Amino acid sequence: MSEKFKYTKYEKARMIGSRALQISMGAPFLVKLSEQELEKISYNPIEIALLEFNEEVLPITVKRPVA
Repeated sequence: MSEKFKYTKYEKARMIGSRALQISMGAPFLVKLSEQELEKISYNPIEIALLEFNEEVLPITVKRPVA
């Protein structure tokens, strides 16, 4: 599925925040990052979650009500 989904800013914030919490609690990264890349972003879980979001590998889905 190579469809580009359009998320609201609230959905995006919720997904990135939830994933950042998972990462900060010890979840494995879903993107390959070198030691230099991790040092560059200061091991920031929010930045790592943003990278995962941009690569479209977040293990979080959004359910919207059918109107």
